[in-house]
Amino acid sequence: MLLYLRHFKKDFMRKIQLSIAALATNESQSNNFVVILKEEDGNRRLPVVIGGFEAQAIAIAIEKIKPNRPLTHDLFKNVLIELNVKLKEVVISDLKTGVFYAKLVCIKEDGTQLEIDSRTSDAIALAVRFSCPIYAYDFILQDAGISLEEEEAEITETNLATKWEAYPTEKLEEILTEALENEDYEKAAQIRDELNKRK
Repeated sequence: MLLYLRHFKKDFMRKIQLSIAALATNESQSNNFVVILKEEDGNRRLPVVIGGFEAQAIAIAIEKIKPNRPLTHDLFKNVLIELNVKLKEVVISDLKTGVFYAKLVCIKEDGTQLEIDSRTSDAIALAVRFSCPIYAYDFILQDAGISLEEEEAEITETNLATKWEAYPTEKLEEILTEALENEDYEKAAQIRDELNKRK
């Protein structure tokens, strides 16, 4: 019995690697978005509700858009680099009353490992900037994950892009420049997506 419990706990706390599948609008909550994380070696998806600012922070990092001045997550990355601290991985470590909890697993120059409590949205935004893996414990995917079949029925994986197809390329480039000057990075990410399709 004890051996069974040990194996159960080990599987329960097993880390599952995830990657970002999409950023989607959250139809049930205005001004919120959903970042959909997909299981690397499986068919489950983990939807995490995030705010507009965090969605923008993730989108501009994915699209590799360089803001005129460092945003909060860029600043945090720069500070860690200056302190010779490496972000090794992000772990979605708990789920309480519908709220995800995450940890930043960092390595100091002397090899010491640190675990820093973080909001999941901020952790994902930093993971994209550091190109580090994102994990969740298996029990979280069991509790809050959605299988591929269910996900297709319940969630529409729409990117942050809107319909820019009607605009000519020169006009899109003008709008992109203006969006970057106004620090409207969400719009810039949408336009960058459309311009990349045309290459």
